[in-house]
Amino acid sequence: MGVQVVDHPLAKALLAALRDRTTPPPLFRLLAKRLALVLCMEATRNVPTAPVEVETPLSRTTGLRLAKPLVAVPVLRAGLGMLEAVTELFPEVTVGYVGLERDHATFEPSLYYSKLPPLDGRTVLLLDPMLATGASAAAACNALERAGAEEITLLSVVSAPEGIAHLQLLHPEVSIVTASIDDGLNHHAYIVPGLGDFGDRLFGTL
Repeated sequence: MGVQVVDHPLAKALLAALRDRTTPPPLFRLLAKRLALVLCMEATRNVPTAPVEVETPLSRTTGLRLAKPLVAVPVLRAGLGMLEAVTELFPEVTVGYVGLERDHATFEPSLYYSKLPPLDGRTVLLLDPMLATGASAAAACNALERAGAEEITLLSVVSAPEGIAHLQLLHPEVSIVTASIDDGLNHHAYIVPGLGDFGDRLFGTL
């Protein structure tokens, strides 16, 4: 569908702090959550809505509600750092999980866990903070589509051009919302300048 880079001063400031190698895990988790809030707001800007009648203390008026249920699906384990932001913004959201493990020799992912709610007729927010080669995101999209997903938006903190190209080639229908498109990948398939291993920094397993 397309790529949206969130061009907001708050997003840029939060991302700079996340990139800083001296940021400790407790602060990293807080910053990741706050940036995920910004990404989620942008990712849901154009979700379908429907009118709803509400009674205020003074009169009756018409507001809006989401027309389709939301499902949040973090890619384990790093995507967990973005989940709380989505559940805070949308307490009614349904949550599924996809577990992917990358082979450090081939850089190819393998699915080791999948627990998904019904996805038919729902808007799916796929939470994967690092879009590097795009292989993991594509594998996650495969799992979601097999489960019935038709509308998927990927929320990514940092993306590499290679990952974007790969995902758009295999899943052109998927929208991408990211805080940054970085320079590219190094020979270890890490994003440069990036911010290191998101999961390790999030959970302090360095």
